[in-house]
Amino acid sequence: MSTTTEPSPTSTTTSPASILQVAAGYMASKHLFAANQLGIFEALADAPTDLRALAARTGLTNRAARISVDAMVALGFIERSGDQYRNGEAVQTFLAGRPGPDLRPYLRLADEILYPTFESLAEALGSGPPHEVFELDEAHQQVLSAGIEAILAGPAAALGHVVDLGDRRRLLDIGGGTGSWTIGLARQYSHLRSTIVDLRTETALERVHDAELSDRIDVLTADVMAEDMPDGYDTFLVSNLVHYWSPGTNIELLRRIRRAAPAGALLLLVDFWTDATHTQPVEAAMMAGNFAVNIKDGDVYSVEEGTDWLSTTGWQFVDHRPLVGPQSVVLAHAN
Repeated sequence: MSTTTEPSPTSTTTSPASILQVAAGYMASKHLFAANQLGIFEALADAPTDLRALAARTGLTNRAARISVDAMVALGFIERSGDQYRNGEAVQTFLAGRPGPDLRPYLRLADEILYPTFESLAEALGSGPPHEVFELDEAHQQVLSAGIEAILAGPAAALGHVVDLGDRRRLLDIGGGTGSWTIGLARQYSHLRSTIVDLRTETALERVHDAELSDRIDVLTADVMAEDMPDGYDTFLVSNLVHYWSPGTNIELLRRIRRAAPAGALLLLVDFWTDATHTQPVEAAMMAGNFAVNIKDGDVYSVEEGTDWLSTTGWQFVDHRPLVGPQSVVLAHAN
């Protein structure tokens, strides 16, 4: 009788490659963050160059420059032909400091704040986050604000094309942050008058002034969960607040808005809305962990959950439309 143990079909046909790839994902992230911080992409913005010149431009040793730039080649962000390196299309567009959309502030946010806090994911899921994003010092609050604005620039620019506001006159941007969403809408709809309301409004005031839109955009400092909403608006925008709060708090917010909204008012809820399983879009499912480690009640919610909240707070669901990436908008009318 043979004593040889035959391998099971599973052991010979199943590969651990997907597990190992995800487990090593931290290396790719940190290499990208480091290249961004060290100025690798800016150094290649104007023309291809060799390793020696790249090292000189970034102030790195040849060895350090090689490790960083070759990692970017391996990940597909930089192209190499002979001894010449050049930016790939994506980093040339978004990370090289060229005019247009700039994702460098988001990578700084991810590196300095989001990545370190993710180390406590298991702790946060087990007993709650050890710290909340609201507790950041002023310098890191600025990094947070700039990074969020950068990563949401695409969805913000898309909103006015996805939702027609041609027949709307006054918009209230609740928790409007830096004001980027309202500024984008104001530029597209010259007839629209808006108000940004938030707990902190210094940055929004500056951005509105710099955009020369102070005649059409007002900025109001207030706590919408403790004070009455201002009235006189036919459109209400809530962008990326839903994921901060529990279902109960979101329901209370919708009730507060509805009390200030006339019949027929339009409500726009922008967030990382998911399908009923909370697994699609994939990026939204991953963001749930990010919210959990940074916000006590942070979470992502499905469109179905949002629709239920609307039906119990005097709103009628109208539609759910994609914006850019994992961001989408839920539309509703006041009953």
